[in-house]
Parts: sequence; C-alpha cells; structure tokens
Amino acid sequence: MFTPRYIKHSKLLLRHGEKYLRYKNDLLSSSTREELSSALQNLREALRKRDHARIKSEAEALDERLHKLAPVTWESHWRENCEVILVAIVVAVGIRSYFLQPFKIPTGSMQPTLNGIIGHSTTAAAPNLLRQIGEFIVLGRNYINVVSRENDQIVQLEQRKFVFFFTFSRLTCEHQQFLVYAPPETLGHDFNVFPGRVCRRGEVIARGYVDTGDQVFVDKISYNFVKPHRGDVFVFRTNHILGIREDPEIGAPFYIKRLAGLPGDTLRIAPPFLYVDGKIAEGFGFARVMAAKSSYRGYALGGNYLAEPNRSFVVPEHGYFAMGDNSYNSYDSRYWGPVPDDNLVGRGLFVYWPFNRHWGLIR
Repeated sequence: MFTPRYIKHSKLLLRHGEKYLRYKNDLLSSSTREELSSALQNLREALRKRDHARIKSEAEALDERLHKLAPVTWESHWRENCEVILVAIVVAVGIRSYFLQPFKIPTGSMQPTLNGIIGHSTTAAAPNLLRQIGEFIVLGRNYINVVSRENDQIVQLEQRKFVFFFTFSRLTCEHQQFLVYAPPETLGHDFNVFPGRVCRRGEVIARGYVDTGDQVFVDKISYNFVKPHRGDVFVFRTNHILGIREDPEIGAPFYIKRLAGLPGDTLRIAPPFLYVDGKIAEGFGFARVMAAKSSYRGYALGGNYLAEPNRSFVVPEHGYFAMGDNSYNSYDSRYWGPVPDDNLVGRGLFVYWPFNRHWGLIR
C-alpha cells in the first residue's frame, strides 16, 4: 500500500523480463540471452539494496531492452484484445451450457409467481423519454403507440426476434407496415390487434405499455447430482411431447412450470386443492396457490389428465408432472401428460431482471 510506484513498476518489469526469458530462451542468441540476464540481475540487486537511483536507471535500461526485443505493434494489441474476447466468449458459453442459463418467461401460466409478457392498453400519453428509459431499465416496461396513417386493414402479424431476448411483431396492413416491440400474442390478447381488423386514418391501433416477462437464471447443474424435488419451479424442453407444437423456425419451445408430481406419485385435483398420494400437497408453492389469495385461484381440473375430482393419475417412471401456478390459464401436464426426464433442463433459481417485486430467489 505504501510502496512507491516506481518500486512496484520495477518489480512488475522484473517479472515480465523473467517470463520473456523463459519463453524465448531457446530462440535468443547467446549474447542477447546474457545481456538480458545481466540486466535482470542488475535490477534485482538494486531492489535488494534499495538503491533508489540505481533502481530507476536499471529499470529504464531493462525496459528499453525489452522494447527492442519485443516491440509493441498494432497487431499485438489486436491479438491481445481478440484473445480476451475469445476467452470471455468461451467462459460465457461454458457457464450457459453447464451452470446457469438465462430464460425469459413468455406466458402467464406461472402468474403471479412469475410474470409473463403483459400488455396494458391505455389512452394516456406516454411519459417523457427520460422516464421511459428509467422504467425500461428498472421495470422492463416499453411504451407502444401505433397509429394508422391511412384507411387500411390488418393483413398479418409476424413475430421477429432480435438477440434472443427481444421479441417484436411485424404488423402488415394492405398499405402500411409497423414494427412493434411486443409479441403477436400480446398484441392480440391485450390490444385487440388481429388480421382482418379495419382501421381508419388517424385511428389508434395499439397504445399503452408492455411489461416484459421475468427473466430468470436456470440452475442446470443441480439435477446432475440430486433428484428433482416436488414443488420445484423447473424448466424443460417440450420436444417429443404430443400436444405441444414445435415452431418451424426455432424448434420445440422451453416451458417453465412447478413440479407437481414425481415418478410414482398419485395425483388428484378437487378444486382448489391438489392431492398427492391422498394428502393435500405440501410445500410453500402449493399452499400459496391453494390459498386462492393475492391473484392465486387454486388448482383447476384439467383436460386429458385429472379432468374429474374423483379421477387420479399415477405419474409413470422417468416422468414428471408439471403444472402452472396460474392453473386456470395454464397449458400443462393436465392436457399433454408427464415430462420425460430427458427433457429436464434445470431449476429456476433467480429472477435477475426486471427489478420488480419478483426480483430475487424463486420460490
């Protein structure tokens, strides 16, 4: 802490020179090797004797010699920067592949535990730009204002993705187009935007704001060492699950649900309660849903599975029964059956953005 800067610089220079000598020892001529070794020894002795004047002079001499042996060029700077970037990419890919993977909640099937993308239609004008930027950073909120420039009719809504997290909609009319920062499902459900809708010149097609879905880190390593626990909020692939359509461009979607049934569990629903092996499901997540308070509504009967209060279902071996906390609006295992264990990705660990009331560990 109290060591003079030139002493620290001299010690770093000494280590750099020793490293260079080790790496290039077999490539240097004997005379160059001896000169460099002598310069290193001189600086080492000056540091040991704490001869300040000699330390400065020997450090300057060594620095000049190293610059002659290894001149700094623009190529070396680019090479070092590229190496740093490549290492960072490799580390990021490694973490994403084996440890933590970011995942965006697309739908409302886990509300209010986790928010999907929610649209709010309003006639009020958007706030000033500074406040919009602040709300986007903190709340993930984006304001939209689509006004028809002429008499027209909506022909098509197409989804467009940018950089994994950003989902836009291309709204195509007969005579005009708009690119809107909101998915087609949100525009249709929350803003009443659909193909065939007629709009007049100056008419508002969609105005309001869209809150992004919670973005979470998924723990991909735990399930390699411990079995999934009943009550976990977990992420899984939906490929090879009959009843879930694969997107022709990006393939089978990822879902996030609560793990309601383990292999061998006998499940039954008598709204608002979920029964496991004849007893009311235990655990904080289940109790919160069944309490039917604070926007929770309890568990609802399903379709192909658990469709009647007196009908039970036994989860097969190597399968897991997934249910959304927003049971009345969740397309889950009640309709398409258990999740194969090969499809498991990991446990939902942490909401890292936006910084709303869900930020933090997932329960």
